[in-house]
Amino acid sequence: MPPDTDAHAQEHAQAQAHTYAHARRDDQPEETRRVLLSRTFDEDAELYDRARPGYPPELYDDLVDLAGARPGRRVLEIGCGTGQATVPLAALGCRITGVEAGPRMAAVARRNLAEAEAEAEVGAEGGAGVGVGSAEVVTAEFENWPLPAEPFDVVLAATAFHWIDPAVRVSRAADALRPGGALAVVRGQHVRGGTEEFFVEVQRCYERFDPATQPGTRPPEADDVDNSDHAEEVARSGRFGETVFRRYAWDLTYTTAEYLDVLRTYSGHRALPDAARNGLLACVAGLIDGRYGGRVTKRYLIELAVSQRN
Repeated sequence: MPPDTDAHAQEHAQAQAHTYAHARRDDQPEETRRVLLSRTFDEDAELYDRARPGYPPELYDDLVDLAGARPGRRVLEIGCGTGQATVPLAALGCRITGVEAGPRMAAVARRNLAEAEAEAEVGAEGGAGVGVGSAEVVTAEFENWPLPAEPFDVVLAATAFHWIDPAVRVSRAADALRPGGALAVVRGQHVRGGTEEFFVEVQRCYERFDPATQPGTRPPEADDVDNSDHAEEVARSGRFGETVFRRYAWDLTYTTAEYLDVLRTYSGHRALPDAARNGLLACVAGLIDGRYGGRVTKRYLIELAVSQRN
């Protein structure tokens, strides 16, 4: 007797939906590998600075409205990297202290901030009315960095909070804030959209070259991405009020070379053995060039979570 095709399809769809809803987020490293993976970014800070896309403009509007990142406010940025969020915040007039564990990343961040300040001064001399806040970058691990006596108005972590020791990251953020100050955490997740068929086909490359790849992995729907883990972690500390979320869908189009550069910045890709990583990148490049005209679009879900300190 032939199977009930409709019932089979429904069961498959339900199973897939369950997988999407409970899939590991892109920003949930295994604790046993967290420190090791977090150190890979500093290996090529210039590539990271060139390839990583930064954040959508709407996010900074919400940082102003929800977190109070206004001119003159003191902002502590955890894991500032090469300054993708630091430079725009400085342009808002914030007084920023960035704490970055990677010395190469920190050096690039200082250079980017200096260049932005120089451009702002030129604009001001030309009557453009461009201003920039003050910013310093400290090379240190946030977990061990001595907090200054004066508390901050905002603590921001832009795609960096998951690299901080989960035993202390919320409590130390609270210690760094004044009462009423805001913890702002930005997270990113690859979701379904963009050049969808490419992200289905490319899994064959990952299954071939990365043994940790689960067969049949697909990007989740944006609505299936769960952020309750962060809200619950903050609530458990007892030091913050309710967490408010904002979400931004962001489509970015890459040439083959640009997309490979982005992949080379990902910790999981960097941690692969050289032969496996090179084989994976060659497989991805062949697919983009051979079937997608040398260009693909990736959809990101960027999330902002803001919690006010009690």
